[in-house]
Amino acid sequence: MPTTGSSDTDALEGTGERRVGEVPVNTAIDGVGDPQCPLCRGLGYISLDVPLGHPHFGKLFPCSCRMAELQMRRDETLRSLGNLEALKRFTFDTFCPDGQGLSSERQRNLQAAYQEAVSYARRLEGWLLLVGGYGCGKTHLAAAIANDVLRRGIVPLFVTVPDLLDHLRGAFVPEAAQSYTDRFEQVRTAPLLILDDLGTENATPWALEKLFQLLNYRHMAALPTVITTNQELERIDPRLRSRLADHAVVEIVTILAPDFRLGGVDRESSPLNTLPYYSDMTLENFDLRRDELTKEEVQILSYAVGLARSYAAAPEGWLVFSGPNGVGKTHLAAAIANEQDRLGQPAVLVVVPDLLDYFRAAFNPQSSVSLDRRFDVVRRAPLLVLDDLGTESATPWAREKLFQLINHRYVAKLPTVVTTVMGPRDMDPRIAIRFADRSRSTQYEIKVPPYLGGARGSRKLTPSTRAPKGAGSRTKQAGGKPLA
Repeated sequence: MPTTGSSDTDALEGTGERRVGEVPVNTAIDGVGDPQCPLCRGLGYISLDVPLGHPHFGKLFPCSCRMAELQMRRDETLRSLGNLEALKRFTFDTFCPDGQGLSSERQRNLQAAYQEAVSYARRLEGWLLLVGGYGCGKTHLAAAIANDVLRRGIVPLFVTVPDLLDHLRGAFVPEAAQSYTDRFEQVRTAPLLILDDLGTENATPWALEKLFQLLNYRHMAALPTVITTNQELERIDPRLRSRLADHAVVEIVTILAPDFRLGGVDRESSPLNTLPYYSDMTLENFDLRRDELTKEEVQILSYAVGLARSYAAAPEGWLVFSGPNGVGKTHLAAAIANEQDRLGQPAVLVVVPDLLDYFRAAFNPQSSVSLDRRFDVVRRAPLLVLDDLGTESATPWAREKLFQLINHRYVAKLPTVVTTVMGPRDMDPRIAIRFADRSRSTQYEIKVPPYLGGARGSRKLTPSTRAPKGAGSRTKQAGGKPLA
């Protein structure tokens, strides 16, 4: 039973009073509790009647008469740390589940994410992990969950991960009003914890240790937790990933929508996406060059067109066209992307040297877009065409960026078309082995002579026949026939 001191109950000699420990039961204490409380007599704390050696022996605990006050203070701290006032406009009512200018597939994806967030706010069980690119709506949905439960009397803690770590570090300042232990306890026991932007923190050993302790505690205790991130799970620290990937506790929702703040359009990729320059290249106008090639060579081209047609109808896995310049690789790749674009599915065509220049431009002090964001736009493209792999300057940095991009899309099984003049022996072995995986990749070498103008002879390039600036290394004639 709870008492205020030792468990012995004595009679005061000559007074007839009974007291608990050293406190007479009819004496009010000038403490922090309720003077009329029969348990603590105003002290505000109690000790438990437990045997010597018990973990709680000799420890003081807040009395039940203080619980309302303590809860109010706790709620005020959570509100202050989470700055929920600044997030009050982010509700389910202000979220647009249909997006802006999205394809039907992306609309269905965003609507499903919205419904899952609404359902989670109602049940508050387990964890919800929202994964997606910049501006796709992750933070809005997470804040909407916070505001929904707040209206029901539950005070959540909504905090970005970098701010959380700064809050914990602040406890080590000599003039800090609150100890580190108290701060960490408030966070890890919050009734609902919402961690925004996991993966944007400075991943020092200390930061990773604190995040693991936090997530591990809430995982073991099965406390409601919402996490947003733009990182793929394989890029997150393995200890954190082991908790986030536990499907028995965690519901993972991936949002495919582009940045809402850019009007629902992948504008971040528009300076890079050269597909508009190849809009006249279709499978229907691909020239099999029957008047200049042998029967066997025409069959090679026919088979390549068949591969492209099948892939365009249902993009899945990888399609790699190899061969010398001018045999039609870019035409076929662009035709696939144009067919997807016609069906309302976003596609990005990038020339590899231009892609690397696009990444390098992020290091310019005047750049308003980080390398991470530029990289993220390309690696998440629903359909990506990498044209002219192997023509880039093969510096160590360039090789590493290309491998990171290709490896991500390989692991994520994202549809990708590649054109290259290189054979497997000339490639980075890390890339070549992924192209060679027959379960995910189809490679086809187009072994025909380059197109040089057909039976009528070649045509000299003039300024009017050159591709627009930024269109990459391919120049084409009317009808989409590639030139060397």
